[in-house]
Amino acid sequence: MTAATPDAPLWEPSPERIEAAAVTRFQSWAASRFGAPADGGYAALHRWSVDELDTFWQAVAEWFDIRFSTPYESVIGDRTMPGATWFPGATLNYAEHALRTAEDPARADGPALLYVDETHTQVPISWSDLRRQVGALAAELRALGVTPGDRVSGYLPNIPQAVVAFLATAAVGGVWTSCAPDFGARSVLDRFQQIEPVVLFTVDGYRYGGKEHDRTETVAELRRELPTLRAVVHIPLLGTDAPEGALAWAALTSADTEPVFEQVPFDHPLWVLYSSGTTGLPKAIVQSQGGILLEHFKQIGLHCDLGPEDRFFWYTSTGWMMWNFLVSGLLTGTTVVLYDGSPGYPDISAQWRIAEQTGATLYGTSAAYVMACRKADIHPGRDFDLSRVQCVATTGSPLPPDGFRWLHDEVAEDLWIASVSGGTDVCSCFAGAVPTLPVHIGELQAPCLGTDLQSWDPSGKPLTGEVGELVVTNPLPSMPIRFWNDPDGSRYHDSYFDMYPGVWRHGDWITITDRGSVIIHGRSDSTLNRQGVRMGSADIYEAVERLPEIRESLVIGIEEPDGGYWMPLFVHLADGATLDDDLRAAIKATIRENLSPRHVPDEVIEVPAIPHTLTGKRIEVPVKRLLQGTELAKAVNPGSVDNLDLLHFYAELAANRRR
Repeated sequence: MTAATPDAPLWEPSPERIEAAAVTRFQSWAASRFGAPADGGYAALHRWSVDELDTFWQAVAEWFDIRFSTPYESVIGDRTMPGATWFPGATLNYAEHALRTAEDPARADGPALLYVDETHTQVPISWSDLRRQVGALAAELRALGVTPGDRVSGYLPNIPQAVVAFLATAAVGGVWTSCAPDFGARSVLDRFQQIEPVVLFTVDGYRYGGKEHDRTETVAELRRELPTLRAVVHIPLLGTDAPEGALAWAALTSADTEPVFEQVPFDHPLWVLYSSGTTGLPKAIVQSQGGILLEHFKQIGLHCDLGPEDRFFWYTSTGWMMWNFLVSGLLTGTTVVLYDGSPGYPDISAQWRIAEQTGATLYGTSAAYVMACRKADIHPGRDFDLSRVQCVATTGSPLPPDGFRWLHDEVAEDLWIASVSGGTDVCSCFAGAVPTLPVHIGELQAPCLGTDLQSWDPSGKPLTGEVGELVVTNPLPSMPIRFWNDPDGSRYHDSYFDMYPGVWRHGDWITITDRGSVIIHGRSDSTLNRQGVRMGSADIYEAVERLPEIRESLVIGIEEPDGGYWMPLFVHLADGATLDDDLRAAIKATIRENLSPRHVPDEVIEVPAIPHTLTGKRIEVPVKRLLQGTELAKAVNPGSVDNLDLLHFYAELAANRRR
């Protein structure tokens, strides 16, 4: 139904859908087995999951049949943050669980992976073949001397070989890390040199936007600059022979070898993810085999409601945590759709076409893509058969209210829209998808199970219905076990626990509403604070980018030495648009009427484009530093941005303003 009043939900699950949801069945089971509340729906279950944290995570482990090869002594040892310990004494293996479906004779020949490239040709990889390849490659990694704790790296696009390489690494107890091949050599080295990999999996190039992009020179540079490498494995995506000294992928994966899964402690490292690193070296974030296993089972099996009958498609690259999350769809026996290519090739409808062709039941994308489709006036529900799509999920930035309305109107009225928010830091969501709750425009449905999510004021007082800092007051299993090369833990502590000792502060502004839903307002470290009124930049973007003339925008608040406050709004115009007095007036009126007269920008400035991180997020803090007079070399890490030349524009603007 269409919302009749501001408080009416945009969508509500049917009684049949609620009854069939895994989280409903989990709650009923946990009530009889662990004393969870049988009544009160999701809100009661969530309250129990944070009040009885140990019992909840024990229930998750039993519900999903986690295979502990040695038993745990307790669910949580030390619960102090940072440094909480989970399931001490237990051993297990992530890859063993990811490949468990292959043991079922009825499922073994079905697709574990569906690979699609820009030709939109589907290539299925069965569960049995995926398990065989992982077994073969794991044996070869052991033969190369890879032992538990060794780092294995991938310079790879979103292809099946990346999944095989990751799972084989996990099977031997190695630590996986990856970058997408559109990252330049400096960006990759900023990441990989920190963790000193012993094996590098690479492609000779990749295809994007209908073109082939050769990467042989970049790979050669990586080999020169990573002295710890014992082996390089060549994947001929563009059909070239392996360079001298490199091993051929086919030779390492052709054997029929039963995988051997190294049983490692619960907190043994699984992978290293990286922060964007816009103002320095990226943080090398280490997460554990057991922590990710439990968190992703909970998130994918209960929140995303994915199981053996589903197909899980999320547009991502191997350089973004959503790739790791996507691969974990294998845990619940779900078929994972891998798409390698441009999100908008041959046209902006490409992702919808893939969702149709692959029969995706959950399709995930970015809020930016949804808004681009809206501006392009496309009609996915009319032009494609999306009848199997039960849920469209978005992340990367808050989905604006117009994005909710557009998905509802242009995809399907009976569509579960899941705007989710979390971070690379936990490789999961703090709040978002709940299949049994209504969806309200502009809101995330609820905090996730086991996540003691709160909104705090500067003194640490919890807020309801007001904007505050996103905090998590109890540990999560997938919180980092450490940062790489952070021996005293100071960098880890300063990243999350500096403001509120012992409490995770994520750096987002949020509102928790009276009904328990969550609104994300953007990063708190780039807050717009005018006359004591704080506002997140995401609110400005949502309002301004409704205007058809505005392709994208960037707003910065500058505290000036004389006590003043300068707030420019940079706009990248749509083709054919002109920034004249009428458009400036329309922009200011939109902000004044929809948000706050205090947050009308002091200047509206046309720019050639908006700068982004390599994972597509707007760069606010480095631009703010440039405008405050910081030299470009000190304001931003060059390897973290998509277009360094673009930042020279902002640096020159700052220099001219100071003259």
